[in-house]
Amino acid sequence: MTFLNAPDAIGRDLPRRDGRAKVLGTAVYAYEAAAENAAYVCPVQAAIARGRVTELDTTEAEALDGVAAVLTPATVERLASIDDRELAALQDDEVAFRGQVVAAVIADTSETARHAAALIRVTYAQEPHDTELRADREDLYAPEQVNPSFPTDTTEGDVEAAMAAAEVTVEQTYTTAMNHNNPMEPHATTALWDPAGDGLLTLWDSTQGVHPTRTAVAGVFGLDEAQIRVVCPYVGGGFGSKGQPHVNVVLAALAARALPGRPVRLALTRQQMFSLVGYRTPTIQRCSLGADRDGTLTALALDVVEQTSRIKEFAEQTGVPARIMYATANRRTTHRLAALDVPVPSWMRAPGECPGMFGPEVAMDELAERLGMDPIDLRIRNEPAVEPGSGKPFSSRNLVGCLREGATRFGWSQRDPRPGTRRRGAWLVGTGVAASTYPVNRMPYSTAVIRREGDRYVAEIGASDLGTGTWTTLPQIAADALGVPVSRVDVRIGDTDCPTASVAGGSSGMTTWGSAVVEAARALRERYGNEPPDGAEASGSVGRPNDRYAMHAFGAQFAEAHVNTDTGEVRVPRLLGVFAAGRIINPRTARSQFIGGMTMGLSMALHENSVLDPRSGHVVNHDFAEYHITANADVREIEAHWLPEHDPHVNAMGSKGIGEIGIVGTAAAVSNAVWHACGVRVRDLPITLDKVLPALEEREEGEDEPKR
Repeated sequence: MTFLNAPDAIGRDLPRRDGRAKVLGTAVYAYEAAAENAAYVCPVQAAIARGRVTELDTTEAEALDGVAAVLTPATVERLASIDDRELAALQDDEVAFRGQVVAAVIADTSETARHAAALIRVTYAQEPHDTELRADREDLYAPEQVNPSFPTDTTEGDVEAAMAAAEVTVEQTYTTAMNHNNPMEPHATTALWDPAGDGLLTLWDSTQGVHPTRTAVAGVFGLDEAQIRVVCPYVGGGFGSKGQPHVNVVLAALAARALPGRPVRLALTRQQMFSLVGYRTPTIQRCSLGADRDGTLTALALDVVEQTSRIKEFAEQTGVPARIMYATANRRTTHRLAALDVPVPSWMRAPGECPGMFGPEVAMDELAERLGMDPIDLRIRNEPAVEPGSGKPFSSRNLVGCLREGATRFGWSQRDPRPGTRRRGAWLVGTGVAASTYPVNRMPYSTAVIRREGDRYVAEIGASDLGTGTWTTLPQIAADALGVPVSRVDVRIGDTDCPTASVAGGSSGMTTWGSAVVEAARALRERYGNEPPDGAEASGSVGRPNDRYAMHAFGAQFAEAHVNTDTGEVRVPRLLGVFAAGRIINPRTARSQFIGGMTMGLSMALHENSVLDPRSGHVVNHDFAEYHITANADVREIEAHWLPEHDPHVNAMGSKGIGEIGIVGTAAAVSNAVWHACGVRVRDLPITLDKVLPALEEREEGEDEPKR
């Protein structure tokens, strides 16, 4: 598909079309859907990590004025399918993890619902539980595949022999913490069953995919998909946690079923979200690198241990990016899982690539240190000519360009490679670098319809806008495909009444939905010419991806870290990223995504840590008072840049997806900068002062000893 005229809209720095509504507060979110006489739902959560509920005393709750119903396993309707045990709300008395929903209250106000929920007395038959992730567990197992469908293990050459023969080696263990998605808009649903009794269900849900949500809910309730409508014009952030429905959506639908014709609203509290809507599994990464003295990699191995839930498996693809980043003849990646009495892990921004680049990219920095080599030069030396493993040519690969451009912008040439040599008062200063990558994902289905309405064109597709800019960028794509000014194009998204669209996940949105919009424009032009009559419409669907090429976005992350010599406190005043992510549809929304990802990566590096007490299975810091995230004051300067990249193989727009690559590599760059600042290598995230200070004290004591 070629564009009718020279593209005018794509690449323009246009303001967000939804910006005004959001700033003025007129954008309607799931919990605010227009619904008269709505009731409110509050879940009751298990206080044990494993066992059974033996008694639910709901007497006081039911007697409370304003309580409409109490849902328990004894009173709730049976679901048609409980194959997905995460969604099997109140279907039995088993407790599989702390925080699981064991009952729910429906009341006239949210305050009454919460009060009544606190009055329910739950008695348990508690069983021994296990919530501790360790690499030496005897019950670790290999999943059949890792998310979404990658091989669990890969092997090329002979890693053991290559490591034994290597002139320089690095063999270290790196860990990433359990992290929880915390979008500003909590997971929320308004649900209504048609009062006519014809089985129609409407869900106003905060979701990254209205059609995937409809499909999942239809399966759980045994309904035809045509009986369900899901509406979601705006999402206040998702970061993967809203990529698939969790138990709260089913619970809202069950509650609405108990009150036919009356809408119900359910918004999870911040604390409840730490148990019910997924999280990023902690990882233990054993990384081995072998190299010749000139820096040529001779071996690379990444062996990953993660956790999953006993009731539903999720295997994060942590080892996958190590399969394609650098050239070497000997490579191994493995994944092993521990099935624990914990909530179900799930997607979190850049699953796989984000945690999976931490260990290898810090290991590359350690290898550069041992070689006495610049870490940028080491990465460039090991640039592969084709994609390792598959042997496919890259559609484009500009990692080297990102590293060199970033080095120039960051002032890398002025860097003294010796650690602990720069000081500003009580602060030691260092800089670090790491690479980023993310695959170009195109989902197998999505359909768009374009219609002429008067003097305007309307593109309809059930896409979602998580704040990423879909309301703005889809009109830009449609305008250029139609050959008309972007001011004449509107879109309708976020509703299952629109044509089917895939989930907003894997940085696949524009690649998938944009391709469908271009195909619909092509069909409209072919059928009606360049001036279709009023009412003319055509549809188009995303085509098969070009599988002859390996398609990835790449980037380079640079960080400046300051470490206080007295307290061990770490500050990162400067981040800079340079990315090669294909054609940029809208520079304004793109920069926002890159910076947002880098900020989230800094949060992962310095703050985010879900502290699970193994005695209770409880994440004890389950609110914003104690689960720390990066704020504006945590970094003074963030820059995001990109290289002009023409890649005709990825799709008609030439775009690659930018929502997730910004977070990838950031934490490793920060860790490497901390080492350069003070000579202390922190291999376990987050990088907190308790990990820096003891090593810093030991280092300074060693320096004070008389030289012999």
